[in-house]
Amino acid sequence: MALFEEEMDSNPMVSSLLNKLANYTNLTQGVVEHEEAENNEGARKKEIKSPRMGTFIGVYLPCLQNILGVILFLRFTWIVGTAGILESFAIVFMCCSCTMLTAISMSAIATNGVVPAGGSYYMISRSLGPEFGGAVGLCFYLGTTFAGSMYILGTIEILLTYIVPNAAIFKGENGGESEAMLNNMRVYGTCCIILMALVVYVGVKYVNKLALVFLACVMLSIFAIYAGVIKSAFDPPDFPVCLLGNRILLSRNYDVCAKVVIEANETVTTKLWSLFCDSPSLNASCNEYFKMNNVTEIKGIPGLASGVITDNLWSDYGLQGMLVEKKGQPSISAPDSEFTSPYVSNDIATFFTLLVGIYFPSVTGIMAGSNRSGDLKDAQKSIPVGTIMAIATTSFIYMSCVILFGACIEGVVLRDKFGEAVSGNLVIGILSWPSPWVIVIGSFFSTCGAGLQSLTGAPRLLQAIARDGIVPFLQVFGHGKANGEPTWALLLTAGICEIGILIASLDLVAPILSMFFLMCYMFVNLACAVQTLLCTPNWRPRFKFYHWTLSFLGMSLCLALMFICSWYYALIAMLIAGCIYKYIEYRGAEKEWGDGIRGLSLNAARYALIRLEEAPPHTKNWRPQLMVLLKLDSEQNVKHARLLSFTTQLKAGKGLTIVGSVIEGTYMAKRPEAKQSEQNVKSAMAAEKTKGFCHVVVSSNLRDGFSHLIQSAGLGGMKHNTVLMAWPNLWKQQEDPISWRNFIETVRETTAAHQALLVAKNIDSFPSNQERFSNGTIDVWWIVHDGGLLMLLPFLLQQHKVWRKCKMRIFTVAQMVDNSIQMKKDLQMFLYHLRLNAEVEVVEMHESDISAFTYEKTLVMEQRSQMLKQMQLSRNEREREAQLIHDRNTASHAAISEKVDAVPDRVHMTWTKEKFTAERNRNREPAGIGVRDLFNMKPNQSNVRRMHTAVKLNEVVVNKSQDAHLVLLNMPGPPKNKCGDENYMEFLEVLTEGLNRVLLVRGGGREVITIYS
Repeated sequence: MALFEEEMDSNPMVSSLLNKLANYTNLTQGVVEHEEAENNEGARKKEIKSPRMGTFIGVYLPCLQNILGVILFLRFTWIVGTAGILESFAIVFMCCSCTMLTAISMSAIATNGVVPAGGSYYMISRSLGPEFGGAVGLCFYLGTTFAGSMYILGTIEILLTYIVPNAAIFKGENGGESEAMLNNMRVYGTCCIILMALVVYVGVKYVNKLALVFLACVMLSIFAIYAGVIKSAFDPPDFPVCLLGNRILLSRNYDVCAKVVIEANETVTTKLWSLFCDSPSLNASCNEYFKMNNVTEIKGIPGLASGVITDNLWSDYGLQGMLVEKKGQPSISAPDSEFTSPYVSNDIATFFTLLVGIYFPSVTGIMAGSNRSGDLKDAQKSIPVGTIMAIATTSFIYMSCVILFGACIEGVVLRDKFGEAVSGNLVIGILSWPSPWVIVIGSFFSTCGAGLQSLTGAPRLLQAIARDGIVPFLQVFGHGKANGEPTWALLLTAGICEIGILIASLDLVAPILSMFFLMCYMFVNLACAVQTLLCTPNWRPRFKFYHWTLSFLGMSLCLALMFICSWYYALIAMLIAGCIYKYIEYRGAEKEWGDGIRGLSLNAARYALIRLEEAPPHTKNWRPQLMVLLKLDSEQNVKHARLLSFTTQLKAGKGLTIVGSVIEGTYMAKRPEAKQSEQNVKSAMAAEKTKGFCHVVVSSNLRDGFSHLIQSAGLGGMKHNTVLMAWPNLWKQQEDPISWRNFIETVRETTAAHQALLVAKNIDSFPSNQERFSNGTIDVWWIVHDGGLLMLLPFLLQQHKVWRKCKMRIFTVAQMVDNSIQMKKDLQMFLYHLRLNAEVEVVEMHESDISAFTYEKTLVMEQRSQMLKQMQLSRNEREREAQLIHDRNTASHAAISEKVDAVPDRVHMTWTKEKFTAERNRNREPAGIGVRDLFNMKPNQSNVRRMHTAVKLNEVVVNKSQDAHLVLLNMPGPPKNKCGDENYMEFLEVLTEGLNRVLLVRGGGREVITIYS
């Protein structure tokens, strides 16, 4: 292994890696991934507990217990009676299909690697990223919390309605029973939640130990229901109900289901008579409907063989307060009088979508197995098998119960939500065997246990989200007791549970948690579909029975069910999730979890880049795609941060921005500095709110580095078309001309590449992003037309709040031969067609004699240029002399060493003193002549004309635009002959002299603005 010994620190041996994997233990819920568990401080390793639960105990039974719950016992018979067998079967089939498809997707995700405890939050966040994970994780937390409210409300309803009705604090009279019941639910529910929170806080381990008891209650209740159905086939239970006409009567209002009875050969009126008549006498004044219809007693549970199934096939929806009536029963309609209604009626308006929302919580709980993944022997095998088997079992139970309830129980009894027609018994209880109390007590303990488990699981889920650090304001809930119990999270959970308790209605709370669970399941399906379609190399689930179409179908079904249940609840849930998503995106911690959304973004970007043509865009779509050339100081910090500010103001986050810089040296030697420079540039971009990409290259010299950036930055059709750089302010003071030569070469390269160039002079005086101009102007000096970029830039700047209140002025220059009045009219019309608001002014520049000042300035410029050449020659001469001496010494040594072996026809170069002196004088001769003639030279006439133009134009610009906040000028091109480069810099300096902020603009050779739509 000597070949790899230098890489052992970063690349361990395979044996070492396998040893670490063998000793791996799943971490508790809420902590970070196992890769981050071993910190640099050397924390003590916890004792590894061997997982002990298999598929049946660890996944199947917990899922069964969580799925079968309060809705089955308290609302399922009412749903079957109201919606009918066919529509109830459709509701159950839709909801169970939704959970089955979700379970398939969840199984694929759960078997794609080791899943630490954390359940759906862990799976979604690691598959779809922290934004989706946090949003859906919090929705799942809210769903679990409201599930606790629902279970507690179910517990109190069973207690006050079926076990101890006399314990009610508030008593309703004259039709106020429902409001009194809600107040009782609020009082008892609040007490119950306080008690449960204390139990969870003090002894959560006892809750876990009682889980088996609660499971036994659920299973016993299910067996009692099936036993009662079988018994009803040959011995139906005796629970008669009383009908007046076709209306079902409240059982508490009568003792005998008859109007009169015979006692001692006398006809005596019953208690039922007193409800509808004003006196017990036979000739009393009675309710018209009571007089015209007979009283009938029927069996509440006729049994499996009775044929009642045909009456219960169809739905019977109604408005709030509508009476429960038996179909097919003879009845004579008559107006009701002012007597109190003793009938069973609908407490809420019923319709199909409402029943879907109320029923869906009864199929949730499929995540129970994945939440316990840390305690399983083989999670990748147990979670798919156990979860799918549990869903198949519960789906069979629900579907069979739809048919069996419809086949055994009378329709009016099914629609009697609270069993008021059967002596206040639980409807599903009167069907069970051996006693209704089996169901009542079993459902009480199972709902109570489910509420405790919700109060146990929800805080831990919130603690997991808080400890991941993706939601800053939740970090306080990551703390708890010394043993890790989430105290603060438990308090918040109890507070949110109290909101559900104050709603006080099981039928109103159920759709709320349906929304949150459906949203969670929708994103589980989305996560599986995205990972499957992306075909990422790491997507290798052991569970093979999945397909992206199934995941997409499950996602669509979840979304459809959300809007079927309640469209406004669905919108509110989506709004909450969207707000959390945006909050995490802007304020949350950045996490790289290798999520599918990043892979999706990469695929989308690749697709878009391939589709994007490399040809230049149409003029209507053209906008400056900037390459910003930054210079760094000796500490690798940005020299001119205002260049980034100006970029932000010009771009406003639109289009492409590449910020580039160059470090001199070799990459191997300067790699750390390059990384540091890139971080510094990114920090500066963040501070100036510049949205774009950073690219720092290492090159042997700055010239080549900037050249490489201009040539190769970008990808495909997404390349820059404009270069932005700062003017080299100290170019005159520097003895070395490399800085301004680099500048001119950059100008030449952008011109050759047909790219626009923006040069900001006095960049440090440009406004920051926090400054605001309340007035002032942006002046454009349009000397030559090179594509219209000069017109476009002020418009783009005015979109930013820094320049928004500045007015745009356009100046153009007219010569003697031009008609200035017509030029102004044409320019105004041109701007009108361009939809640009600007003031127009035509400045006339008359040809005048060249002033002595211009002549002298040109002469000084050329003398300085000549002097720089002379200094350069002097340096070259010294280098040449040193080289000659070195060559002479080398030749002398070579002559001595080869003297013996010399061949007669070989010629040797011998340096003598005279030859050396002659050579030196010959090289000095041009320089000597140059120094003598330096102050006797005459300026070049071409340079005099250029200087004259620069001086006159500068006078006009300063006169008109000295107070402007920004002046935009056409930038003349560099000379084709490189000998005049230093003169070119002087021309530009003279042109912009006396102006505070100047932006020199050079077009890329194409039109960038158009009058057409």
